[in-house]
Amino acid sequence: MERSILDVLNSGIVILDSHYTVILWNHWMEINSGIKRQDIEGTHLFNHFTHLNTPFFTRSIKSVLKFKNHVYLSQKLHNFLFPFPAKGIYAKQFEYMQQSCSLVPLPDNEDSRGKVVITVQNVTESVYLEQNLKMMTRQDALTGLYNRRYLDSRLDEEIKRYNRSHRDFSFLMLDIDNFKKVNDNLGHPFGDLVLKELGTVCSGIIRGSDIAARFGGEEFAVVLLDTPPDGALTFAERLRRAIEEMVVTNEDGQSLSVTVSIGLACVSEDINTTADLIEGADRALYVSKKNGKNRVTLYDAEKHNMIPSKSR
Repeated sequence: MERSILDVLNSGIVILDSHYTVILWNHWMEINSGIKRQDIEGTHLFNHFTHLNTPFFTRSIKSVLKFKNHVYLSQKLHNFLFPFPAKGIYAKQFEYMQQSCSLVPLPDNEDSRGKVVITVQNVTESVYLEQNLKMMTRQDALTGLYNRRYLDSRLDEEIKRYNRSHRDFSFLMLDIDNFKKVNDNLGHPFGDLVLKELGTVCSGIIRGSDIAARFGGEEFAVVLLDTPPDGALTFAERLRRAIEEMVVTNEDGQSLSVTVSIGLACVSEDINTTADLIEGADRALYVSKKNGKNRVTLYDAEKHNMIPSKSR
C-alpha cells in the first residue's frame, strides 16, 4: 500500500540506508532515470550515480542520519541532484532537468541510524519561465539585443569596476544613415527588417563578453570590455564595414543596403561616469554624421579632440 501511494506522486522518492543502499526507488524515478526499480533497489547508489560520491553529499547524508537534520538542496545553488535529461521545449535551454531536493530522516526500528528519504521536485518549468521573464525585461523585442535599461545598468557596473580597478572598456554608438528615407520609401515593416538584420550583425561580430544593445530608434550601442581606444577603433571599423556589406531583402524581393555612422568613447580619468561616456560617444557620432556619414570617430577626452578612423 505504501509503495503504491509513493508511485502515484508527481515527484521522485528515494530511500537510502546508512550504507547508501537504495531501499526504495519510486515510479517517478524510474520514468525519469530510465532505471527500473529491480535494477537499483538493493544496490549501492554510487554504482549508478558516481557523481554523487562527493564530500558534500556524503556529509549531508551523515548529517541527516546522525543529527536528524533536514537538508534542502536548492535549484538556484545546485541546479540538480540527479542528471535526468530535460524534455520537450525545455531541452533547448537546459541539458538536465532542474530540481529542488530535500533529504529528511526516516526512523527505522531495525536500524538505530535510520534511513534517509530523498525527495526530488522537477522545477524546470518554473526556472524556464523565470529566466525567460528576466530576459524579456532586459531584451529589445524587435532586434533581440539588450534594451536601453539593461545597457544603462551594465554601464554603471563597468564604470564602478573601472573606478576600483582601472579596467579598460570602450563604448560605441552607431546610427543608421538616412534611416527616415528607408521608412518613407519602403515602409516601416522594411525598416523593422533592417533593424533586425543590423542587430544580427552586431550580435554576430562581438565577443561573448561584450554587450550589444538597441539604444533607441535606429541607434545601437556596443560595450567592448577590456578594450583600449586603438582596439575599439579597429573593432568599430570592422563593424562599420560588415554593416555596409549587409544586404536586406524582404519577402517581395526588395533589397537594400545601409550604412552607419559610429562614435566611440573610452573610459578614462576624464570620462568616469556613465553620462560622460554616453555624451562623449554621442559627440563623436555627431562628428561622423557631419563629416559625411558612414565613418568612425573617436572622442579623445584628454585633448578634447575628435580622432577619425584611419582604416577607412
